[in-house]
Amino acid sequence: MSALLPKFPQGQGLANHQADLWCTYAAIRSLAWVERLGSADVPQLQAYIQSRRNRDGGYAWSKGMPSDAWATFYCTETLKDLAAPVSDTDATAAWLHTLFDGDAYAMCPGQTADAWATHYTLRTLLEVCQGEVLQREPLYRWLEGLQCANGGLSWSAEFAERDVADTRACFYGVMAARALQRAGLPAPAWDRTRLIAWLQAQQLADGGFRFSASAESACLWATYRATASLAELHALPLDAKRCSDWIVARRSGAGGFVRWQGYDGEDVWAVFCAVGSLKALGQPVAWLADEVADYIASLATPGGGYTYREASTAADVLTSAAGILGGTLDGGQRAAALRWIEGCQMPNEAGIMYMPGRGAEVRCTAWGLAAGAFAEQPQARQAIGEWLASLQNPDGGFGFWEGRGSDMVSTAAAVAILQSLGDSSCVALDGLQRFVGSCQHEDSGRLTYSAYPRGASSLRAGLQALSCLAYLGHPVQQAATVLLAAHKVRQGGFANHGQRIPDLLSTYQAVAMALAFELPVDIAHLRFFLDKVSTAQGFAWSPLYLEGSDALSACLGRLLQAFVEGRRRHLPNLQLS
Repeated sequence: MSALLPKFPQGQGLANHQADLWCTYAAIRSLAWVERLGSADVPQLQAYIQSRRNRDGGYAWSKGMPSDAWATFYCTETLKDLAAPVSDTDATAAWLHTLFDGDAYAMCPGQTADAWATHYTLRTLLEVCQGEVLQREPLYRWLEGLQCANGGLSWSAEFAERDVADTRACFYGVMAARALQRAGLPAPAWDRTRLIAWLQAQQLADGGFRFSASAESACLWATYRATASLAELHALPLDAKRCSDWIVARRSGAGGFVRWQGYDGEDVWAVFCAVGSLKALGQPVAWLADEVADYIASLATPGGGYTYREASTAADVLTSAAGILGGTLDGGQRAAALRWIEGCQMPNEAGIMYMPGRGAEVRCTAWGLAAGAFAEQPQARQAIGEWLASLQNPDGGFGFWEGRGSDMVSTAAAVAILQSLGDSSCVALDGLQRFVGSCQHEDSGRLTYSAYPRGASSLRAGLQALSCLAYLGHPVQQAATVLLAAHKVRQGGFANHGQRIPDLLSTYQAVAMALAFELPVDIAHLRFFLDKVSTAQGFAWSPLYLEGSDALSACLGRLLQAFVEGRRRHLPNLQLS
């Protein structure tokens, strides 16, 4: 990926004007590190975080979404930094135990364990909830299996067998070990000398660190993960001064930092990684405190929380793609949004990020391609295919991004990418079929599918699975007909579970798949549902909560409306959850 120019995207993307949980965690942790938490609005932030707590004891990425280990870690750690109470930690610990898959911890119940989720779960369980590990022997066996022949740590034991090490996976393993040790348990029996040597070998000549041997460029994210891991292992980079100098050189004139050399876009993650790296190196950060606090204050949103840059310019790929697909942009705006989306790549990844400066994501790449990104750029399209193939997990499925456990929505989004690219891009199709089969269940004599191998069946997971099977050449019309009938709501629309409460996303995917499979669509039934979710702002996600609308719901509603009115015969293959 060295051909990429690592600049902030040109053109003009669209912003959702909402706070982001990852940004909020990074902002608050950075303020804590420079001892400027007094500049934060603690009651407002506390309310923002608490709104993401679910009845099961976990926390969600945004209000109304299912709980996951990542969001639970970020929410509880943010509350901890703010010295705010964490509600009912016993319930949170009980939910965290449901993430154990027999070996380690997954991001969601029923999913397969990975290093990301195991780190988040152990730190929340042991450090926030003061809980305990219930099944130690398999956990230690799994953790010890993360070490590769090259000495580094990987995302899972299966990835380790391929010798795929990454500085991020090292960080998650090392910090999970720290949590275990602080709880009075032993550290996993890794060869620490080889682990340290592998981490030190990722430092490049300019002083920064790369993610792995396959990456050509240093970045602050990799540098923080590497330096923090080395510090916990009581080691330093081979050239600590050059590393420190490289970090300081990423500082901009406005109090922020940029992710890599030559990049011209400050963001909150770069600040977080820079300050964290300097602390890991034992360097003072007090001299940065005032300007970091001022910069982070500029990222605050009115409703609480933070975004990655000043809110009015904090565009994201999903909102931008939704504007294009929903037909709300004129020709010039559409071209500017497409150009912006095409700039959302890192030097070492060809996929499209959700926001500039984050890692490439499968769903965002699928939405970007559906909106027309890289349509006339064969080299970029080939690189995206190669990137996608590199993300395929050993179980044959795909996760949200590199190293994440497989799920059906990401796997279906991967298939949507392959359809957009027009070839299989060296993706192992037999593995793809194997993962879909692992999520298949029998319910009262009919086949159903879940988002994860041990998850609950749903309409959307079924549609996503059938879209994968159709891509693989299997006849799916009969199965799709049965599935759609089982979730069709009499009063209009489709329900993800049962036949009671319809929602816009399930209805969109039901209609889109029916059209793709050349099945009949009940236009009157669909029109009645659209009338129920239509609002002055566009379309709501649910008829039970008309206030719940955004750019993505408006996009899906407009696409369905265009079909009802005869202006579209097919709908783009768009996956969200």
